[in-house]
Formats: sequence, C-alpha cells, structure tokens
Amino acid sequence: MSPAPVIHVTGARPNFPKAAPVLAALTDLDVAQLLVHTGQHYDDRMSEIFFRELNLPHPDVNLGVGSGSHAVQTAATMVGLEELFLEQRPALVVVYGDVNSTVAAALVAAKLHIPVAHVEAGLRSFDMTMPEEVNRLLTDQLSDLLFVTSPDAIAHLANEGIDPARIHFVGNPMIDTLLAHLDTFDVGAVTAAHGLTGAYAVATLHRPANVDSAESAAALVAVLHQAADRLDVVFPLHPRGRAMLESQGLMTHERIHVVDPLGYTEFISLVRGSSAVITDSGGVQEETTVLGVPCLTLRPNTERPITITSGTNRLVTTDDVIAVLDEVLARPAGAPHKIPPLWDGHAGPRIAEIITAFLEERSADGRGATA
Repeated sequence: MSPAPVIHVTGARPNFPKAAPVLAALTDLDVAQLLVHTGQHYDDRMSEIFFRELNLPHPDVNLGVGSGSHAVQTAATMVGLEELFLEQRPALVVVYGDVNSTVAAALVAAKLHIPVAHVEAGLRSFDMTMPEEVNRLLTDQLSDLLFVTSPDAIAHLANEGIDPARIHFVGNPMIDTLLAHLDTFDVGAVTAAHGLTGAYAVATLHRPANVDSAESAAALVAVLHQAADRLDVVFPLHPRGRAMLESQGLMTHERIHVVDPLGYTEFISLVRGSSAVITDSGGVQEETTVLGVPCLTLRPNTERPITITSGTNRLVTTDDVIAVLDEVLARPAGAPHKIPPLWDGHAGPRIAEIITAFLEERSADGRGATA
C-alpha cells in the first residue's frame, strides 16, 4: 500500500513561490506528495507561468474554481477538496498564505480529522475588513503545525491561545525562492523589453479599498499621475479593478506603462531595477525588503510589520505618498538595509524537517490518515 501523501493546496500566484521550496525539500526527504491547484488564479500569466519558472511539478489536480464571490469561490474549493481528501486520505494538508483556497482547505481537512500545516501563520493586520485577515485567523485556529516567518507572528498566535508546541519559527520560504533565482533577474533585459531608459517605479495595486469604488480609484489614479510626472511608472495590472482604474483615466498619462500580469522572473527583475515600488501587496513588501528597494505600501496597516522595522517598507496614503516618493528619490541608491532573521534561503528545508518529524511521530503513535 502506498504511503498516505502530503497534499499541498495552492490557489493564487503568491502561493507558488512559498510552496516551491517546501515541495523541493520534502522531495529530497522522499516524502510522498500531491500538488493541488484550486485555480483561484486561472489564466497563464496568473498561475501556469509560475509553475514553469519555479520548476514546480505540474499540479496533480486542478480544481478550476476560477473567479467568483468569496462564498462561491470558497464553497467550490471545499466541495472539490473534500472529494479529493476522501479519495487520497492524506497524512497532512499543507496550506499557504491567506487566500480563499487556504481557509477552504483547512476547513475541509479539520472536519475530516486530517492534520493541517499553515505556512506563513500568525500574520495579522488587525483589520477585519480585509477578507485575508478572516482567512488568517480561521486557518491558524484549525492548524496543527504553524510555520511563522517573523517573531511578531509568534506573539500574535500566543495571544490567541495557540499551543506554543504547534508554533515553529522557520523563516520565509518566499525568500528561499527569491534568493535561489537571484542570478536570473536580468534588469537590463526587462527594462529593454519595456522600453525603459531611465529611472522608473513599479506599481502593483489591486485591493478592494484602493480599486473598487470610483472615489478611491480616482484618488489612486491622481497620485499615480503625479508619480509619473517624476519618472516612468510600470503597472502590471491585476484583472481586479482594471475596468475601474481605466475608467478613471489611468492610461491617459504617457509615462504610465500598463502591462498584463507578469511572470515571476520578469516581475522581480523589474522590481529589482526600480527606484521604488508603490503597492498594496503583502508579498511585494517582503521581496523589496530583501532586494533593498524602497517600498511604499498604500494601505493603513500591514500584516508584515517586520518589513518596516527590518526592511525598506513604509505605509503611505494617497495624501502623503508623493511626498514620501520625493524623499525616496532624493536619497542615494543602494543604502544598506537589514534582512529579517532567518530570511536566509533555508526555510523550505526547516519546514520539511518539522513535517517529517511530525509524520513519523503520528505514525509511531498509530495516528495515520483518518479521513
């Protein structure tokens, strides 16, 4: 009889750079695995290209969930995963980040009495208007192994009554991927491909608070136009909010370069060569911290405060972002910056070792897959 597999559940592009090092490290330890892509991000630029560039195995299962409301997306994922988990009887389900696929998988596994491991546990924005915050809180309460990327996450979990024995400070597997591919990020090639001959900024903005209403989108477009008065702005535009931003005149400034979502290597190459990044993304805050690129996060809060205390990130609003950008552009490039602890490229192997020890202990106790 084949050993019960570890099932990894991914659903959106931020999951893939986090999953790649964990999958590779468990493969090195001869752990049976299945990779599930729920299809929450479903076009080539949003998902398939990541599997190619990060040398991920092709997903064993693609649920093809696609877009929809939070309820529709989460429910469809749960139905598909329940069938899969009952069929495969996994030894462990590993979930990543804070997307709808993550909480859906944790809920299904917990109700089938399958242990759950959450990679990137304990991050908190303390903003319950963010759907991601709801997903984080629920997933962590349901998880047996909580892998945290920063010391503040340990404190959050402790405050929520999580057993310290379940919490493991392992570092950041997304940074494993970044460091492993550092030599492939070709700034010269990507700037030539986009016709950039001087300083430029990168914008990545898609959160509901920034793009869902005409008022917020208009304010965002106004500051991006002001930024473009200073330097070129390359904007890989997420499908979410595209129509609203375009309706507010985003593309009427000649120095704003709107492009389709980019693959991992092309996007990080673009970020690496930029003078600044204006974003509302969580992962970009982490990647810019390691690359030493100034990051202006257009949000009132962040679940990644370590990128502020030990990185290059600053929280900004539409009222002050241009002043902060001017300050950043006036500084000499290449200033020294700190790297958060354990963001050293070895989080994947740390996670794999803890998972294998956990599975061996459960096997010795006679607690195999119970679905």
